Amino acid sequence: MAKSVKVAAVQTSPVCFDLEKSIEKVAQYTAQAAQNGADLVAFPEAFLSAYPWRYTFDVTVGAREPRGREWYTKYYNSAISISSPEFDTLRGIAEKNHVFLSIGIIEKDGATLYCNAVIIGRDGTIVSTHRKLIPTAAERLIWGQGAGDGLKVVDTEIGKVGGLICWENYMPAARLALYQQGIEIYIIPHADDLPSWVASMQHIAKEGRCFVISVNQFCKVSDFPSDYPPFTPDHHDRQPDGSPWTPDSILNHGGTCIVGPLGTFLAEPVWDKDEIVYAELKKDDLIGSRMDFDAVGSFSRPDIFSLTVNTKPGINVTIN
Repeated sequence: MAKSVKVAAVQTSPVCFDLEKSIEKVAQYTAQAAQNGADLVAFPEAFLSAYPWRYTFDVTVGAREPRGREWYTKYYNSAISISSPEFDTLRGIAEKNHVFLSIGIIEKDGATLYCNAVIIGRDGTIVSTHRKLIPTAAERLIWGQGAGDGLKVVDTEIGKVGGLICWENYMPAARLALYQQGIEIYIIPHADDLPSWVASMQHIAKEGRCFVISVNQFCKVSDFPSDYPPFTPDHHDRQPDGSPWTPDSILNHGGTCIVGPLGTFLAEPVWDKDEIVYAELKKDDLIGSRMDFDAVGSFSRPDIFSLTVNTKPGINVTIN
């Protein structure tokens, strides 16, 4: 790892269901973070171009409605392919600002959508991609499952970088797969704004003896199209207190934070506002933290425990 690395975590919302305008926000915030000296800029889960809050596209057990198919089509069309001009624009943003760019995308590959966390290098090359291994709850209706080829940590000029998406971080074996690779900068794009989530981020940093960048959206109803079904007056969905949704209703409160390898905050959680959260990561803090605990070293007991990871890509059709 470099002796010192400045990182930035961007807490804001995309322009939901609008890929072009969401990419413009990526460019804006990345430039601002780079001007403030960031080496790495991280955006939340599903930033391009929506985490579809409160909507299962009108799917119920045994039934699918025409309106849901129409909105799923809009969602698909606002997703991004890695082999597309839009993705080339992202690569250009990283290169122009000379930063590592970590961003959560809804990736379209063929007919399937995946929740993906992508890291792009300073020169615009793809450092890594990681598809969410198993989408959480109703997410399974709209996103496919990732494979073991995305469970990797990449050795870069700023350190060994990798991460998991949202509730994948509650999968002990997935975390261990990253620890085994010596992860130093652990990036976690997510959509969980519960106080217990922050405690989990501190636990992972302390368990893995690594830096954790936990980056979430701050998102309101007004960030979605005005005719987005869950928030229209004729829809049955209501706020948790039973009141109707308004444009200013908050869907995700944020809580973006950065944690050091002893589980202490380098940047405290930020709530209910757009903000770029910064922290300085120092290599010596990693070294000192591992004096008394190393999840895959002094505390690993390989004579008792082992983890095997299938790193083959999830391809089910091969044409010879």
